[in-house]
Amino acid sequence: MDTEASMAPSTTNRSRALATEAVHAGRDDLAALGLHAPPIDLSTTYPSHDSRGEAERIDAFAVTGARLEGPPVYARLDNPTTARFETALARLEGAQSAVSFASGMAALTAVLLVRASMGLRHVVAVRPLYGCSDHLLGAGLLGTEVTWTDPAGIAEALRPDTGLVMVETPANPTLAEVDIRAIAHSCGSVPLLVDNTFATPVLQRPVEHGARIVLHSATKYLGGHGDVMGGVVACDEEFAARLRQVRFATGGVLHPMAGYLLLRGLATLPVRVRAASASAAELSRRLTADPRIARVHYPKLGGAMVSFEVYGDPHRVISAVRLVTPAVSLGSVDTLIQHPASISHRIVNEGDRQASGVGDRLLRMSVGLEDVEDLWADLCQALSSQEPGGHEEGGPHGVGRQDVGHQGGVSGRPARTAAVNGRESHPAGR
Repeated sequence: MDTEASMAPSTTNRSRALATEAVHAGRDDLAALGLHAPPIDLSTTYPSHDSRGEAERIDAFAVTGARLEGPPVYARLDNPTTARFETALARLEGAQSAVSFASGMAALTAVLLVRASMGLRHVVAVRPLYGCSDHLLGAGLLGTEVTWTDPAGIAEALRPDTGLVMVETPANPTLAEVDIRAIAHSCGSVPLLVDNTFATPVLQRPVEHGARIVLHSATKYLGGHGDVMGGVVACDEEFAARLRQVRFATGGVLHPMAGYLLLRGLATLPVRVRAASASAAELSRRLTADPRIARVHYPKLGGAMVSFEVYGDPHRVISAVRLVTPAVSLGSVDTLIQHPASISHRIVNEGDRQASGVGDRLLRMSVGLEDVEDLWADLCQALSSQEPGGHEEGGPHGVGRQDVGHQGGVSGRPARTAAVNGRESHPAGR
């Protein structure tokens, strides 16, 4: 299949800015085709009178895993629409290739199966990870064995059969960060997989820091509108070829309509991430100064995710929001809030969950594109609901919208110091 060749980068000698790549990557051939919007190819099969030629191409795929040259054969092998998304995401991540899947978990499964097929079933991982990633590694469903460690212990945890080191940074849901370059050095020849779902290539490109595999739940920021599910792995072409073979054998393919929506989502990814990040930074600063909040987690890297621990009942906050959407997932244009211990990380053993910082009073919020003052007003009234006798304007210790100063502090109170990712940080510094 000649999709990549037809979507080669612009002939200009200088590299293009990320915002430009987000708009044009995967679409460079459209003008020559007389098109403006990328076409959607929904075919499951493709006619050919040359059965001998088809057999040769399928044999070649079985050996190499490379994309087929010429017209498509069958949608489980490849699809022109999803190939455009893969080309674009690889360019945004600075990787040679990308392979898409039906979900983020299907993508991680394929990575583990590739390494296991080489006799490398041992994984070294750093908590916290997304709860289902944690479960997949630890439950042995794919015959894998995991050693959990902190970043400093990675080198010591490696074994001859270690096939992968996995980290998520910023981590779900505590937003803890790790030094990707330092960890990549500790890995030696073992591939480092970085789950880049929270940061997106807008905020960090792990390949540039030594990671060899970058994983996304494309359902989140890459799609960006809460209406498409998918996963994608960015990597070198050698590993991508093996992933395509696993995808063909297991059937975890991305639907063409999802590929189209994800490609469309990439076009606005930089604008969405930067706008939501600005609101998230402001909300984290205001939450840090709020006496109803025990601790705020917001990464140095920035981003649109904020986690915070409340003194009162987190379930009351979830039930009381009116503008913010109380739902699992993240990365949508609307702001979402959820209780990780009840939903996204419920499947993780309670002791392991607590040890990795996912406490019972932790709430995770994915900040969307609403006006920050409207979000703050809704959070204030929801936080008041956790207090006995609380009311919509903030309760006895609450902060009504009108009480928030220009710098986000509480009128009449000094700014309070709160912990951000386990470190003491003055609100003004966030």
